[in-house]
Amino acid sequence: MKKMKVLDLFSGVGGLSYGFKMAGFNIAGAIDFEKSFVESMKKNHSHTEVFWGDIRDIEPEKVKNKIGNIDIIVGGPPCQGFSLKGQRKGLEDERNFLFKEYIKYIAYFKPKFFVMENVPNILSEKDGYFKDQILKEFNKLGYKVTYGILNASDFGVPQNRRRAIFLGTRLKKEIELPKRIIKEKVTVWDAISDLAYLDSGEGYFESNYKTKPLSEYQKILRKNSKKLFNHQATNHSVIAIDRLKRIPPEKGKEYLQERISSTFGQTWGRLEKNKQSPTIVTRFDTPSNGKNSHPFLNRAITPREAARIQSFPDHFIFYGNKTSVNKQIGNAVPPLLGKAIADSIIKYIRQNN
Repeated sequence: MKKMKVLDLFSGVGGLSYGFKMAGFNIAGAIDFEKSFVESMKKNHSHTEVFWGDIRDIEPEKVKNKIGNIDIIVGGPPCQGFSLKGQRKGLEDERNFLFKEYIKYIAYFKPKFFVMENVPNILSEKDGYFKDQILKEFNKLGYKVTYGILNASDFGVPQNRRRAIFLGTRLKKEIELPKRIIKEKVTVWDAISDLAYLDSGEGYFESNYKTKPLSEYQKILRKNSKKLFNHQATNHSVIAIDRLKRIPPEKGKEYLQERISSTFGQTWGRLEKNKQSPTIVTRFDTPSNGKNSHPFLNRAITPREAARIQSFPDHFIFYGNKTSVNKQIGNAVPPLLGKAIADSIIKYIRQNN
């Protein structure tokens, strides 16, 4: 697999491509618009040619001149136009221009495989209208496409994170999406129990481990990491800490007397130790933003705890200010989900060689 080159479009910090790296593929190139994301991508994928800028201004020829031919393209182009009101314009909606850039790269490189990920409702909106339009575009380019919704928790990620996946190939027949590979799902406590010692405002960008790993999952994610990075707790307001103190372990806002007005259904919720986390979002450091507070400590989870729940190894370090780091983690595809998809491609190659 090391001979097969992967290009990651809209890469963010490279969660999806890191999964392919874990499976043994060569991550040859990546493109992203956010400068701090690119910094983290470069430092964690030292052998990858990372392009910073608007993909509309980066021609495929320029990428090819740097990294050569590509075997696999992966990525998740934003598709804001795939909404309830978007059918009138469909793929002509200007908000879908980034999807068109993804198509442009597929048409230019003609990779053997591609992986496109997006929000689950892209498959169902308007009775599948947008899904059908997307399939039509890929079919025009000669790709056989399998699609469906995968839950990261089925692949060893301690999080219920559902993503729509389009998996295409130019080879003989369709490729199957990965099926659940674990018998027992990994829990929140499997992921973060060894980090349960910081209070609000405590922690540093770099620190020493204070405990030994307490689960097999922690042993795996701590491998090759001598220091602990990004384990810094948000400095919450007095009001926020007071509310958290009144919420029992693993419970939520139902224990608060005051009326909480929020658009988030699980606001002021604590994570439950023996369950999977809900989807990690970009503002996981804010208790009012969802069910992202520590199971019993009076704080939200730290970036490292969120990264653990996303299945990033501890030696994967996130750079930038707090807002950027949270976005890098919250927007990422869990690496273990990426690896499961990569393993499906490997299986397909071996069966059809």
